Amino acid sequence: MFARVTHFQMKPDSTDDAMAMIEKLKPQIMALPGMHQFINAMNSDGHGCVVALVESRATSDANAEAVKALWSSFSDMLAAPPTAEGFDVQVNWAP
Repeated sequence: MFARVTHFQMKPDSTDDAMAMIEKLKPQIMALPGMHQFINAMNSDGHGCVVALVESRATSDANAEAVKALWSSFSDMLAAPPTAEGFDVQVNWAP
């Protein structure tokens, strides 16, 4: 399993619009090939990160253009372009 972690900063007063957009895009996000889990975490100041757990690094790489297109939906709301990095998942526990 592979984790793509993307850090972002929303513009002031855009978090409500961003949350509405992410709900609208949920079907497309969850339909990305190899998607296991999607987490969006954000502080009240608009700093946040997305953690996408996918099948493999290859799957994540293959999804890159689709992910870029999804992020473009937030372009007017972002203070700066998001930055992504990837990690091999060592542990993924749940109760």
